[in-house]
Amino acid sequence: MSRFLQLVLDMFDGVTTKALQGPHMPSEPLGQVLPKAHYAHPRATRRIQLGNTDVAYAFRRGKRRTIGMAIGPDGLEVSAPRWVTVSEVESALHEKADWIARKLVEMQERQQQLGAARIVWTDGVLLPYLGDNLQVVLDSSSMLKKNSAQFEPACTGTHILRLGLPLTAEPQQIRDAVQAWLMRQAKALFVERLNHFAPQLGVQWQRVSLSSAATRWGSASANGAIRLNWRLVHHKRDVIDYVVAHELSHLRVMDHSSRFWETVQSVMPDYAQRRRVLKDEPLPPWS
Repeated sequence: MSRFLQLVLDMFDGVTTKALQGPHMPSEPLGQVLPKAHYAHPRATRRIQLGNTDVAYAFRRGKRRTIGMAIGPDGLEVSAPRWVTVSEVESALHEKADWIARKLVEMQERQQQLGAARIVWTDGVLLPYLGDNLQVVLDSSSMLKKNSAQFEPACTGTHILRLGLPLTAEPQQIRDAVQAWLMRQAKALFVERLNHFAPQLGVQWQRVSLSSAATRWGSASANGAIRLNWRLVHHKRDVIDYVVAHELSHLRVMDHSSRFWETVQSVMPDYAQRRRVLKDEPLPPWS
């Protein structure tokens, strides 16, 4: 491998970052494994043929010491130092042709799966909630106040969220009502878990706000402000606890150095396993 080549894979509803070391050796030649395919990044500026895969990729130069390759929902993005020639960039792409082609296929399949899992906002729709299922039931009877929400927990199986809406309610009206309820639950749970972990880490948080970020589960500021993605409420509590502990740990170490991860591990020895869930179990699109 050339000395300046470093590959980074970013995949997110969450984001997976993986350093690849050494060339990947496929069990079969690329041309025999993958059919002819074409992938075009919407901001593509260059094109390259990698075996049977035609790739139009977004290319930029920046202040960095290595060639970076990232594969996301839009396709392949490549960044390189200003001193690296185009031929060296293309050589690096050919060197990792098999990896690029396979990851483009995986990303395409992942996006198709997410599309198939897209929520249809109607009576009876099922959503993930704290690792369980939550079924939305529209109920305009006199027993339920108009536009209100009533949660009916289940010991096992599926919880019920009964909404004071008619069966003729528009999809956006249903979605907005569910989102408002979930955000209230998320805020209360986040406060509880922040108060649980802060003393263990020896830090104090000042305020918490909800985020709807597409690629970040949370953030922390040196002034004690915490932002957490409300959609974490779809995940199990132990996964939520990981994100809470992660952001609180930033109040002690404002980077991702080894000292930071040691801080997280001090209150959560199995943090890596919980972190992996955020990467491996994407949530259905919210629209």
